[in-house]
Amino acid sequence: MHAVRPLCMITPMDQPEPLPYIPSVFKWTWQGRAVVFFLSATSIWCLLAEMYKLCDMRTFTFAILIPSSVLLVAIAIVNRFKGDRVLWRAVLIGAIGGFIAAVAYDLFRLPWVLGAIDHVGPTWLRLPLFKVFPRFGALILGHAYGPQQTDSQFTLADHLVGWVYHFSNGITFGVMYMAMIGSATRRSWLWGIALAVGLELLLLVSNYTDFFGIKATGLFVAVTLSAHLVFGVALGRYAKKAEQRTPLLAIA
Repeated sequence: MHAVRPLCMITPMDQPEPLPYIPSVFKWTWQGRAVVFFLSATSIWCLLAEMYKLCDMRTFTFAILIPSSVLLVAIAIVNRFKGDRVLWRAVLIGAIGGFIAAVAYDLFRLPWVLGAIDHVGPTWLRLPLFKVFPRFGALILGHAYGPQQTDSQFTLADHLVGWVYHFSNGITFGVMYMAMIGSATRRSWLWGIALAVGLELLLLVSNYTDFFGIKATGLFVAVTLSAHLVFGVALGRYAKKAEQRTPLLAIA
């Protein structure tokens, strides 16, 4: 008696083609996440190196930050086209989440900025919170400036490069967040707040305010901490919702 052959028999032709081998650093492994975190962190390290006189921002930007950013994008692209697309997806979620969080962060601070510019409203609603941006740009471009220099005395390039650097920090904080937690669906979005507030506390205990001539009043601390709380909520919530649409583990 002959055995009955199954109607839906899977042949070798039906099986998915195996992915080509790529090193662990190109995957969402602990090694890959460590590399992604390190490369992303060069954005904030650029400022810290200047503040602590380890390396000027201009040199750091062109010698370390830009090459690291290019390498990070290259690793994500390799994973997108040659790997399982998990690292690519995680970096993308982190980058978009970081940008959205930076916008929310700035919108929260905007009333204090407008009050300081126009000298309107109560004194507690006046803080020059955007004054560091043209200074970021001047430091990166190698333009000298004085402690009493007003924002209007900086070049347009100073302002533009400073804003680009500001959003570079926001984007890379988002990527660092994803590298730290591994999966937004398996971790609480409150980790976004922990990262954002932790970064702000580190800046407050550093020489950041002295370096940029900012008075670290109680109002300044309260507003900046609240703004980072907003950043953390926006980042954490976005990352969780974005990953829920296509879980990273489901891609692998």
